[in-house]
Amino acid sequence: MPRTVIGPGTDIPYLSILDEDGGLDDELAPEFTDDLLLKGFRMMLLARRFDERRLKLQRSGRIGTFAPVNGQEAAQVGTISTIREDDWFVPSYRETAANLWRGSDLADMLVFDAGYNEGVVIPEGARNFPNAVPVGTQMLQAVGIGYAARQEGSDEIAMTYFGDGATSQGDFHESLNFASVFNCPVVFICQNNQYAISVPRSRQTYSQTIAQKAIAYGMECIQVDGNDIFACFVAANEAVSRAREQSRPTLIECITYRLEMHTTADDPTRYRDKEEVEKWKKRDPITRFDRFLRYRDLLDDDKLNALETEISDTIDDAWKEAEERIEKADGAKAMFAHILKEETAEQMRQKKQITNGHGGISGYG
Repeated sequence: MPRTVIGPGTDIPYLSILDEDGGLDDELAPEFTDDLLLKGFRMMLLARRFDERRLKLQRSGRIGTFAPVNGQEAAQVGTISTIREDDWFVPSYRETAANLWRGSDLADMLVFDAGYNEGVVIPEGARNFPNAVPVGTQMLQAVGIGYAARQEGSDEIAMTYFGDGATSQGDFHESLNFASVFNCPVVFICQNNQYAISVPRSRQTYSQTIAQKAIAYGMECIQVDGNDIFACFVAANEAVSRAREQSRPTLIECITYRLEMHTTADDPTRYRDKEEVEKWKKRDPITRFDRFLRYRDLLDDDKLNALETEISDTIDDAWKEAEERIEKADGAKAMFAHILKEETAEQMRQKKQITNGHGGISGYG
């Protein structure tokens, strides 16, 4: 018998709506109110300026290391804005913009950056998971949430974020397989920023796209311009509807770029050249959105300056609050909290030992 083709035979769709000059494809563009457009721009700009301030604080030794979001704001705001408050947000460690959209407090984030777990206490009733530092583990949690929601008859869904490097982890493949087999309502957002720390995408996978990896697991996939907030929104909105109405998962690959270092402990000049960075700066998602808003007469220099001032003041206030909380933080108390309902004699002995100076508590540990 001759060989026959039984493969998926599926083309990978690619979506782009807003070009680098701010021009819009009207046929593909979603309808937004002016207020929502300006909210999205503010969140992206706030995330960028917050990262810039955190970098100064880290370099001066006042907070610890963190992972900058610069360059990936559209991929986060465009996607996270499609889920409801009662849906689940399951981030990795770079989702500053998405966290801000979900209402995370700037002062909390700074307290955590300074080494205090009090900064990641989840408010009662919130559906936001804390940042996941181990690469890929959050995807498994999101799938578990989606599975549990359907077992309980709820229409809640989960949206989880990760980078291109995480797709080389077994957790990624296990998550996609389980989500598809058991019809888990999960939207997987891969922010392909071209590098897994210092490892370029070309050294991670020989696949033409990351999106196509979903085909092996029988789920829908799409690749989008990750610096285009509209394309990210449209793709995510379709995926959210599929998850909620059909209980089917989707993998979205957002093509973007990390304009800063992987974390503040990293030196990106050792593994990528200046020309590459400059090329991607011309595709900056905030600059692109800025141009679009100006075409729509929603933004001008005066409005932008006023917004910059408001954002700067907001960050100033957040750092002032964070400093006060850090100074008052009782490291020993926090270390022993939430372990046992009632403290044991041994816990009290250890706490007393630390409090008396026989073992340091540092906000930078």
